[in-house]
Amino acid sequence: MQRPNIIFIVADDLGYADLGCYGGRDAHFGPVSPVLDRLAARGIKFTQGYSNSPVCSPTRFAMITARYQYRLRGAAEEPINSRSRGSTTLGLPPEHPTLPSLLRGAGYRTALIGKWHLGYPPAFGPLRSGYEEFFGPMSGGVDYFTHCDSAGRHDLWSGEEDHQEDGYLTDVLSRRAVDYVERMATQDAPFFMSLHYTAPHWPWETRDDAAKAPAVKDNLFDLSGGNIHTYRRMIHHMDEGIGWIMDALDRHGMADNTLVVFTSDNGGERFSDNWPLVGGKMDLTEGGIRVPWIAHWPQAIAAGGESAQHCMTMDWSATMLDAAGVKADPDYPLDGVSLMPVLRDAKHSFARPLHWRMNHRDQRAMREGDWKYLQVDGNEYLFNIPGDERERANQAKKEPERLARMREAWLAWNATMPPIPEDATISLGYSVKDMPQR
Repeated sequence: MQRPNIIFIVADDLGYADLGCYGGRDAHFGPVSPVLDRLAARGIKFTQGYSNSPVCSPTRFAMITARYQYRLRGAAEEPINSRSRGSTTLGLPPEHPTLPSLLRGAGYRTALIGKWHLGYPPAFGPLRSGYEEFFGPMSGGVDYFTHCDSAGRHDLWSGEEDHQEDGYLTDVLSRRAVDYVERMATQDAPFFMSLHYTAPHWPWETRDDAAKAPAVKDNLFDLSGGNIHTYRRMIHHMDEGIGWIMDALDRHGMADNTLVVFTSDNGGERFSDNWPLVGGKMDLTEGGIRVPWIAHWPQAIAAGGESAQHCMTMDWSATMLDAAGVKADPDYPLDGVSLMPVLRDAKHSFARPLHWRMNHRDQRAMREGDWKYLQVDGNEYLFNIPGDERERANQAKKEPERLARMREAWLAWNATMPPIPEDATISLGYSVKDMPQR
């Protein structure tokens, strides 16, 4: 079979149940995510897919390397913030093999459209880590209209040059992605496009808010702003843009052999719907790390598939390399595991232990089979997830042997990872602990 084109779409802070296909409710204007719901119906939906971290840049380190993020110093920041501009240590080392660099070395055209958040030039940047083209913000969060970061600095780039362009950022990124597909349709080589939206990350603005958008310094951390209606409209704008991209693939007869993957970098935040999960961004409870996972590839994936396979972000990256027939660099073995057998047969499953750690609140977590080991603030928990997705019934006292075994398994895994540096920082605009849960 001809090597597929690959489009890796990543939302920012999207909740587990924000999409209709994951149980989300319609908004006052109708379905919130009809395009993504249709992709799920025509492809495969994973119900036990996790992010590598409950916060943005650490997940992105894992996503681009297909390895546990803890192996790299920059990922110890939770997350990298704008104060890291000029740093030569807080970013993705250009010499490290990446998903785009490995694909590019195998003949793929590569582009990142959207959020980078893995360090700033001149030491770091997308063009130094495998992407031929880059258009988007370098930092974690920007205003949708001024395109400025939390420090008020303009943060929209074309390559490594500042780029001025009017428009609502979600739509600007979607149009760029359509343009890239149109250009690639005339090329002989397959392409890999990362499309990393900032939606529905704060500030909470829709495309109709241009006239009333406040100054960026007053807006990015405006804790009195936003509402559920604005938030859902932001998701809908992103969904519309994905529809434009699918239309472009259809126009050029490319849809059947293009692997389109959709996920989120971590769990939801203030206005997200994580039902039935608890917690959110910054938490290793299910609401902070279990996220939507959708794959669409008509030539390889049968319509209507649903899988409970345990998996995390870096598995998507390993899967894309496998789909393209590309091997990892032997000096940088992958931690991610290919899901190609599951894509071919949604009923296929395999054992996949998953591990996490967070400097924030000294959190630890491990998912193995039906069970999850969790530590927060020194308190240990043991949950049977299929029977208790809300993580309310702590089984630690009833299952002391299982608790001890999983604790030891987590410690053994952690011993294979570099320790968290003492100077690592936690950068919270505000705490999701203050946010009410349904």
